[in-house]
Amino acid sequence: MIVLGIETSCDETSIAIVKDGSEILSEITYSQIAIHQPFGGIVPEIAAREHAVFIDELIWQTLQKANLTWSQIDRLAVVNGPGLVSSLLVGVMAAKTLSWALNLELVAVNHLQAHICANYLNNQKTSAPFICLLASGGHTQILFIQSYQNMQLLGETLDDSAGEAFDKVARMLGLNYPGGPAIEKLAQTGNPKAFSLPKPKVGEFEFSFSGLKTAVLRLIQGLPENYSKADLAASFQETVCDELSNKLIKAAQKFNCSKIVIAGGVAANGRLRSLIKEKALDLELFAPNIKYCTDNGAMVAAAGFLCPQNFGLDFTVYSRAC
Repeated sequence: MIVLGIETSCDETSIAIVKDGSEILSEITYSQIAIHQPFGGIVPEIAAREHAVFIDELIWQTLQKANLTWSQIDRLAVVNGPGLVSSLLVGVMAAKTLSWALNLELVAVNHLQAHICANYLNNQKTSAPFICLLASGGHTQILFIQSYQNMQLLGETLDDSAGEAFDKVARMLGLNYPGGPAIEKLAQTGNPKAFSLPKPKVGEFEFSFSGLKTAVLRLIQGLPENYSKADLAASFQETVCDELSNKLIKAAQKFNCSKIVIAGGVAANGRLRSLIKEKALDLELFAPNIKYCTDNGAMVAAAGFLCPQNFGLDFTVYSRAC
């Protein structure tokens, strides 16, 4: 089955064509990072306008790149949430129009399930069951994936997500958006044990990063102007990654699951990956190619193949906005 996936949930306009949920035939992504950097974050109205400008041309280019015609596309898949409403509308309306005009089956995809399905791309075909850590700019969750159609939420963040905390602390340190890559780069020259930062006392598989973010702010306010930003970046990153990795491993042990999976933008963090590997011991760790950790059309197409029953379902557990 050949599926064309459309991703416009936030600030990337990404189109991809994927065969059988795994083989990427073509993929083109237009990133708006440079446009939003001066604002230190995503401006929804600007994001939606950029999607509207580029989406038609990107769909056509992706089809040409795969050397396919519309008659060879079996299904359309589009993200319909969660995300920025104005951005989502652009992708959904484009998909609905194509579906109607070409008489193509249309599947609505949950954005978070799509991130998990990124572990199926490039012939990796990670099989369930497994425990998944989904960490992105808008969400941080631990899930028990019994199958790609049966995903049980074990716990999530009570306030800020891990990605959101990275972005906000990056701004405190005077770094550019997006904060995750900027902090990771700076932390490479820092001492992760230089500063002791608090960890939240929340539920077994729940997270909270709001207090950590505030603790960093208070620490900066009390430090001399020449403090080591690299040391603070490294200490912050280590605290977040330690919290994420500990709960992922704990969930795998509790549910007697031998496979663990990471997904979402924060899954691209090198320190998180290495820390999980150190702690995993006899567990198998699976992670998407770093390119497919952030929002992309390929993961949407994969989800359109693996989770076609998403259409019409109410994903109330995924209520947090991007």
